[in-house]
Amino acid sequence: MLALRSLFYLLLKLPVRLLVRCKIVPDNQEKSAAAVPEKPVFYIVRYQSASDLLALQSACKQQKLPDPLGQVNLAGKLFPRTLCLEKPSSVFPWGKAGKTTATSQGLAILNQHNLDGQLDAQLIPANLIWGRTPTKEKNDANVGTLLADQESPNWLRKFFIVLFLGRHTLVRFSEALSFRYMVDKHGHDERTAHKFMRVARFHFHRQTIAATGPRLMHRQQMFTALFANPSIKRLIADEVKNKGVDEAKVKKQALAIMDEIAGDYRDSMIRFGERLLSWLWNRLYDGIEVKNAKVLRELAQDGHEIIYVPCHRSHMDYLLLTYVIYHEGLVTPRIAAGINLNFWPAGPIFRKAGAFFIRRSFRGNRLYSTIFREYLGLLFERGYSVKYYSEGGRSRTGRLLAPKTGMLAMTIQSLLRGIDRPLTLVPVYIGYEHVMEVGTYHKELSGSQKKKESIFGVLKAIKNLRNYGKGYVNFGQPMNINQFLNQQVPDWKDAIDPVDPQKPSWLTPSVNVLANQVMTSVNRSAALNGVALTALILQSSENKALSKAQLEAQLDFFLDLQRQAPYSDLLTVPRDSGQELLAHVIKLGKVTVSEDSFGAIISLTGSSVLEMRYYRNNILHTYVLPSLVCRILEFTPKINHSELVEQIQKIISLSKGDLFLWQDEQRVAQQVEQVLTFLGQQDIARQSKAGFWSLTDDTQLRTKVRLMGECVDETLQRFAIITSLVCRLAPVGKGELEEKVVAIAKRLSVLSNINAPEFIDKKAQGTLINAMKEQGYISVDEQGRLIESTGLAELKAIVTNLVDIEVLQSIAR
Repeated sequence: MLALRSLFYLLLKLPVRLLVRCKIVPDNQEKSAAAVPEKPVFYIVRYQSASDLLALQSACKQQKLPDPLGQVNLAGKLFPRTLCLEKPSSVFPWGKAGKTTATSQGLAILNQHNLDGQLDAQLIPANLIWGRTPTKEKNDANVGTLLADQESPNWLRKFFIVLFLGRHTLVRFSEALSFRYMVDKHGHDERTAHKFMRVARFHFHRQTIAATGPRLMHRQQMFTALFANPSIKRLIADEVKNKGVDEAKVKKQALAIMDEIAGDYRDSMIRFGERLLSWLWNRLYDGIEVKNAKVLRELAQDGHEIIYVPCHRSHMDYLLLTYVIYHEGLVTPRIAAGINLNFWPAGPIFRKAGAFFIRRSFRGNRLYSTIFREYLGLLFERGYSVKYYSEGGRSRTGRLLAPKTGMLAMTIQSLLRGIDRPLTLVPVYIGYEHVMEVGTYHKELSGSQKKKESIFGVLKAIKNLRNYGKGYVNFGQPMNINQFLNQQVPDWKDAIDPVDPQKPSWLTPSVNVLANQVMTSVNRSAALNGVALTALILQSSENKALSKAQLEAQLDFFLDLQRQAPYSDLLTVPRDSGQELLAHVIKLGKVTVSEDSFGAIISLTGSSVLEMRYYRNNILHTYVLPSLVCRILEFTPKINHSELVEQIQKIISLSKGDLFLWQDEQRVAQQVEQVLTFLGQQDIARQSKAGFWSLTDDTQLRTKVRLMGECVDETLQRFAIITSLVCRLAPVGKGELEEKVVAIAKRLSVLSNINAPEFIDKKAQGTLINAMKEQGYISVDEQGRLIESTGLAELKAIVTNLVDIEVLQSIAR
């Protein structure tokens, strides 16, 4: 029998090798089961299928794991290495699937562990998902249904599955489980073995749903469900009554809106897109670095409704994030895309890839806003993951934009319909070493009209494809909306109404808090890269130029600081040296390299000054705190430790809303300690016995501090302008103050050669003024005008001490 089975597998191996390509996703990339090769390894799979086991064998070989078709020797006894939960179902309707020996095998292994207290075999759950085709809402007899996953497919269906979907097979290796732990914790009887098999089945089921998604509704089924929605039915009736129009006409309008919004998800388009994008990324990027993706799989398997909330740098974001999610073994989300992208042929393609379209504004259009809100609620109710951009549009400056709260508000309103699944936001930081639209951003900021997206623009972009360096996708800390509301509004569940959810009074303020937390979490998950670091350093230098040796040393300094005193635990820092990073930046053509008799000079010239400022702004927030430490030490010969911490706490707290910083006062104090420790280890700063900090006299080391301190110069200048004007002009209206702040900022930008749209942005100045009001530095009199408050004079003294005298004189004039 064993010889016949070996011959069968041998004959089947060649066709499986030709037809099957496995995408392998281990749950823990850094610590796989291969890290414990000295321990006996078993596998558990869903089906006792030859194609499954041969595909698993190939995947295990790639992961350098033991052969699943082999045997394991435990104290002289041989055990099959793979436990199979189910046998294939019968081809005939009246036939029944036989039972496997998984339970008896598991019980025998548990008993062996009970006899040998030193034995600790590992069990790796391995889930094979063929094609990741979701089940359909209606089981029509068609190819899609034939290929869609169902419990224990018979050999005939499996033949077609392997034939059509074999090249899109996903293999999920879960973290290894310890048989020793199971025996010690739960015993070794038959009940334990049965319980474990039930848990394994449920585990595989949840993994499969996470990878394929819930049952797929056709577009027309969605329209039918929306027309049956109580809120939409009531609205149509109100429109008929109030406007005196025919019901059929209103329904026609509603259908047109549904048709404009709704996606038309096709898994075949996702598979085609995956192939196309794999080719595209190989042409565009040196690699895509993904961090913290494990948290997504845990959320999906725990039954959370995942809502991806990324920052928005480029149109490439839509493709990149969807591609990454697919390759992490999860179903791709439904994507909220701007209506400007609904042009032929991109619109139909995006719809089939899961996009649904949203107008830039629908204020006052009750029919549209209700249908869109209920469509979003339907997606959540059906269990589809969703992706939308809180910024509402792409950032033209490289900094995060103030969040638009409409989508978040509708998300919470969906909860008020009584959805019983937890809704969880996953902030995502997306970074690039090159953004293909960066040139057009500067034209738009300079006053050029934004060009409408079209097929000609797409063709032009494809024609100009070149190496864009690396892309970065960092998944942030998940934010459970249910838990957020429990803390923010303890009685929020009182507003739940499955038929007609209202807009409660607490919704707007709660959404504003949540939106700010989302953007802060995005920035907390930043990814440093060579282009952004080079831009940050060169933009801080006096003439946007440094010698090559000096720039390499400065890069190492900036990198080492983040390794020793990181901005956050989710920040990713390159492992490369400054020399390696700079060589990569030069290769990308981001800087100008010139030679003189003393060596190479690296500089920013022409349009690269503006372009590199964009990448500088991507990571500026991660260096604000260490930059302030360096700035204060440079401008204050001796400063008491507690005074240093207090000054930084004040400036950071005022900058949080502007730069979306995450640190509270306690965390600021801890990070200041870390930065000072680092500077002390580098012999750059020292603390006297009396507790005063001062810098070294070494000119070369002080240069490093000066350049880092310059990173925060523009922020300090803006504070200096505001504090000086309030002290001089109070009482003054908020609008008048903002205009004067902008006017002085524009003048300073010319005098100091600051070519930065964000420096003269009225909204940015308003954010700082509001922060100063909220924290009591500015008060409001009875006429609503702004006046000086307690503490403003002290803040002004701190800021003016950190700004160059020439700038202060310009402000005074």
